[in-house]
Amino acid sequence: MVKRVALLTAGGFAPCLSSAVGGLIERYTELSPETEIIAYQNGYHGLLKGNFIVIDEEARAKAGILHRFGGSPIGNSRVKLTNAKDLVKRGLVAEGEDPLEVAADQLRSDGVDVLHTIGGDDTNTTAADLAAYLEDHGYHLSVVGLPKTIDNDIVPVRQSLGADTAAEEASKFAQNVLAEHRSSPRQLIVHEVMGRNCGWLTATAAHKYRAWLDTQEWVPSLGLSRERWDIHGVYVPEMSPNFDTEAVRLREVMDTVGNVNVFWSEGAGVPEIIAEMTKRGEDVERDPFGHVKLDTINPGEWFAKNFAEAVGAEKVMVQKSGYFSRSAKANEYDLALINEMVHLAVDAAFDGRSGVVGNDEENDDELSVIAFPRIAGHKAFDVFTPWFREMLDDTGQPFSADAPGHVE
Repeated sequence: MVKRVALLTAGGFAPCLSSAVGGLIERYTELSPETEIIAYQNGYHGLLKGNFIVIDEEARAKAGILHRFGGSPIGNSRVKLTNAKDLVKRGLVAEGEDPLEVAADQLRSDGVDVLHTIGGDDTNTTAADLAAYLEDHGYHLSVVGLPKTIDNDIVPVRQSLGADTAAEEASKFAQNVLAEHRSSPRQLIVHEVMGRNCGWLTATAAHKYRAWLDTQEWVPSLGLSRERWDIHGVYVPEMSPNFDTEAVRLREVMDTVGNVNVFWSEGAGVPEIIAEMTKRGEDVERDPFGHVKLDTINPGEWFAKNFAEAVGAEKVMVQKSGYFSRSAKANEYDLALINEMVHLAVDAAFDGRSGVVGNDEENDDELSVIAFPRIAGHKAFDVFTPWFREMLDDTGQPFSADAPGHVE
């Protein structure tokens, strides 16, 4: 019998968190109104501190309102339970304490029967570690995760929640930003899109943007031409283009069209940037997960700085769509996907099954509860996907997938 359920959102934002929280509350209220629901505040940060709220009758009655909003009503944080040194520094555990034990003891103290985690691979596999720890100490806890990441890079989940919305929002962002190409002659515009290890979001945003271009009418004689609004380069971590030849190609675009627009995944070119920094003896800052802090090295700025002179740009603009995209409310596609996954997640909770809900790419895309040991991150975007190859052909960008460079 499920007496108490806990909800937890963690990691970076995605356009699904608010709706997934609302959907879980709605489903439990529909099937088992007597089941108590609590929500840990700010992810594992709140779990370690024992900071939670009880979902009261008003929250249950109005849970549907959460579908209208982005962000997370219960808050997120980036907390890695295996990084004790960082957690001691942040005051979340005491020196000598095992963070996994602290979190597990809190779940037991709070009487949680089912923990629903909404996050990426780190969030969900950490929850699995907590469940295993508790099982070993005589306390059964079911953990049912929902896959959240705008990068769409969770193995073996076909489509993570919020990713489609994020790509759509990045396209909308570009529809305004790329209009800036007429604010000065010979302008280089770099649209930097989130995506540390996976180029899916950048590629899909570019694809959606070009689909929008297909719906527009143009007046070339007045200067309103598709060529000026189009994308002239799409750079993702899975490809390592020859930047020397790309500089020549884009210089020709600048000379012919009058401006250059590129979509740049934040993880693209990072190995080259790190190599430059290391050569200069500079430190590369990393977060608690060991990831390079991309905001401190600014990959888009690096590209712009290194290409401005090469392409003959008189003005350079770098615009990042990440926060605009990831904090949006879920679109219709994601709302439908969230609904399907929430229903299965609650069924799994009542059945005592643990795992991450998702369409299993290794099992004919069947929507199922995927065992935690099969969950991993950093799924690469398949650059051989036909629509991506066709898009590069349309832009005149050479295809190069011989030297993928992932960022750890």
